Amino acid sequence: MSRKYIGVSCGFHDAGVSVVNSEGDILFAGHSERYSKQKHDKDLCPEIIDEALSHVERNETLSVHYYERPWIKAWRQFKAGQELGPFRFKSIFGSDIYKKLHDRVTETWRSAYMDGWAPTIINTHPHHKCHAAASFQTSPYDEATVVVIDAIGESDCATIWKAHYNKKGLAKYKKLWTLKYPNSIGLYYSAMTARLGLRPLDEEYILMGMAAYGEPKYVKDLEDKFGAHTDSLLFKENTHIGIDDSFLEGADEFDIAASAQAYVEQLIKIVMSKARTLNDSDNLVYGGGVALNCSANRFLGDYFKNIWIMPNPGDAGNSLGAAALGYGKKLNWKNAFLGTDIVSAYPIWSVVRALLDDKIVGVASGRAEFGPRALGTRSLLADPRGPDIKEKVNKIKKRQQFRPFAPMILEELVDQYFDMPKNWKNSPYMQVTAKCRFPDKFPAIVHEDGTSRVQTIPKDGTGIRRLVEAWYEETDCPILLNTSLNVRGEPMVNDRADADRFEKLYKTRVIS
Repeated sequence: MSRKYIGVSCGFHDAGVSVVNSEGDILFAGHSERYSKQKHDKDLCPEIIDEALSHVERNETLSVHYYERPWIKAWRQFKAGQELGPFRFKSIFGSDIYKKLHDRVTETWRSAYMDGWAPTIINTHPHHKCHAAASFQTSPYDEATVVVIDAIGESDCATIWKAHYNKKGLAKYKKLWTLKYPNSIGLYYSAMTARLGLRPLDEEYILMGMAAYGEPKYVKDLEDKFGAHTDSLLFKENTHIGIDDSFLEGADEFDIAASAQAYVEQLIKIVMSKARTLNDSDNLVYGGGVALNCSANRFLGDYFKNIWIMPNPGDAGNSLGAAALGYGKKLNWKNAFLGTDIVSAYPIWSVVRALLDDKIVGVASGRAEFGPRALGTRSLLADPRGPDIKEKVNKIKKRQQFRPFAPMILEELVDQYFDMPKNWKNSPYMQVTAKCRFPDKFPAIVHEDGTSRVQTIPKDGTGIRRLVEAWYEETDCPILLNTSLNVRGEPMVNDRADADRFEKLYKTRVIS
């Protein structure tokens, strides 16, 4: 009898669900926020569970896997004097959702074995091991050094692993090093996010964008305060409780951001140097929420020849890591389009004509992206060459005017337009910044420091590829501005009803 593996991450932030079959195909992976319409929703909602279960046949065995060990997390919280989070799975999932999963598991097992027995409803896995699995088992490598850096798992805040597949094809992980709570690079960055008046665990990317407008004048102040810039990476303070607003009082906020970014890059470099020393592999697999810092990612090639970052390396992506550990072998990774399907042929020429006429257009077609960045199926697209395009798009999205946008470009032409960092041959998931060679020609996709968060489009025959080819054919420009189809504070458009709402409220055409 075939089996399906459901991976679940929820209870802290960015809940997600993934489904993998017994052949290693990823049938579904999605974010709870896209269904509940609550940005960074930490809880599961019935709609995402219903969609996940729609990929499980009645006669199939179902195995459910959770992205952390709750009792270890509760023990860490107790020792730290923190308020204990929900411990029982029924409390974490919500009783109705728990019952739905429980009934479906017991139904499939009883059908299979006809004896009324059912296994434990939830299989649990260590948080950082889920990050490692989501990253390694989707990677193209048979062996790798895996680095995970995030805010906090149960008690791990950064880990280094040696990963490989054995003769039976099973993924094997050996933990080589760990940085324990409260010494956390991710918590430090979130605390600095809060210090700037931004929302932690949400707007860290805004801090990263602000950094380009400032000077790193206060790195020494950060070193003196936190002291984590040595080989031990031990912090003087527990940044989990935040940073007093009086720290760097009166300093320019953009200089604070630039300093915070420069300091976090120092810390990440220490981890990467350790990783290079602890395991002799040219392959880096990088996961955890800190892996979304595309500015810091530009120097990863100084340590490793080959780099893989799964497009959803944060906690929502850990739902796929939990399912991967349940499955045990390499997953059949094809692309990040794993969510809700708006069934339609990709509207290539409708989008091109709209861009030629209006310069800005939304597209909602095919399966939604798994990850925080729009890659072309839930995107707001624009001509990157106009001097007023950046302002217009930021106005539609209700964002600060300093916020940059990403270019999507034909992969084979990227080196002609961008100076890609060392050992970054491509960047299909917007995971690294690169200097634009012609910033004056493409003002809408170039940040204050002359860089762009590049998305390369491979020769894969997809509608997105053919769209950029058609745009290039019409305009002699192989680049489109690409940003997520949402406004600040809201999740990305998920289904056609969301697209219709966006079109009506924000007076921007959305094509399916």
